[in-house]
Amino acid sequence: MKAYWAVISARFRALLQYRAAAVAGFATQLFWGLIRVMIFTAFYESSTAKQPMSAEEVVTYVWLGQAFFRLLPWDIEGDIRQMIRTGDVAYELLRPLDMYWLWYCRALAWRTAPTLLRALPLLVIALPFLGMQGPASVASGGAFLVAMVGAVCLAAAITTLIGITLLWSISGEGISRLVSVAVLLLSGMMLPLPLFPGWAQGIISVLPFRGVVDLPFRLYMGNLPPEQVLGVLAHQVVWIAGLAVFGRWLLGRGVRRLAVQGG
Repeated sequence: MKAYWAVISARFRALLQYRAAAVAGFATQLFWGLIRVMIFTAFYESSTAKQPMSAEEVVTYVWLGQAFFRLLPWDIEGDIRQMIRTGDVAYELLRPLDMYWLWYCRALAWRTAPTLLRALPLLVIALPFLGMQGPASVASGGAFLVAMVGAVCLAAAITTLIGITLLWSISGEGISRLVSVAVLLLSGMMLPLPLFPGWAQGIISVLPFRGVVDLPFRLYMGNLPPEQVLGVLAHQVVWIAGLAVFGRWLLGRGVRRLAVQGG
C-alpha cells in the first residue's frame, strides 16, 4: 500500500504545479456557470409547472457542477496517452506493482488535484455572491463529503478504464468523444437528472455516471435526505468493483497483445 500511496502523493503534488491552467479553468467554469444559471432562471420564471427541484436548488446544483467539473471522467491522462504512443508503457510492465492499480492511483491524483485548484476559489465566490446555497443541514453536508469520496473513486475507475482502451486505439480520440458526451449528459452536469422525463429515470438511475455528480449534489442540497447516503455509497461501490474487475480483465487482454517497437 505504501508504494501506491507514494504514486498518488507524487502525482498529486506534480499536478498542483499547473496553477496557470487552474486559473484559466476557474475563469471558464465561472463564465459558463453564469450562463447556465441565467438559462435555468429564465426557464423557471417562464414556467408555472411544478418541477422536481426548486430554482434555488438548481442554481446550487449548477455551481457545484462547475466547481467539480474536473472530477468528471471524460478525458484520458496525457502521460498515459504519451506512454502508449511512444512505447514507454513497457516501463510500466516492469514495475513491481499491479499495473491496473498503478494506473488507478494515477487517475485518483489526475481527478483530484486539478479539481481542488478550481473548486475552492469558485465555491468561495459562488456561495456568498452568486446564489449558491450552503448544505441543507450539518447531516447533509457530512453525507455530501462521504459521497464525494465515493465519487472520486468512481471517477478514477471510469478514467482508468478509458485509459486501458488506448491499448487498442493509440490516439483515443474516438472513445474520448463518445465518453465525454455520455458523461456530461448522464451524470447531471448538462441538465440536473431529476429534470429528465420520467421514462428516462429508470435508465439513468442504474448507470454509474450519476454517482459522480447527481447523487452527491442532491445530498448536499437536501433533495435527497442524508439517510440515503448508504444507498448512494452502495451504488458507487458496486460500480467501482464492477469496473475494477472488468478493467483488470481488459488490461490483461491488452497487455498480452501489446507490441512495443515491433517486439
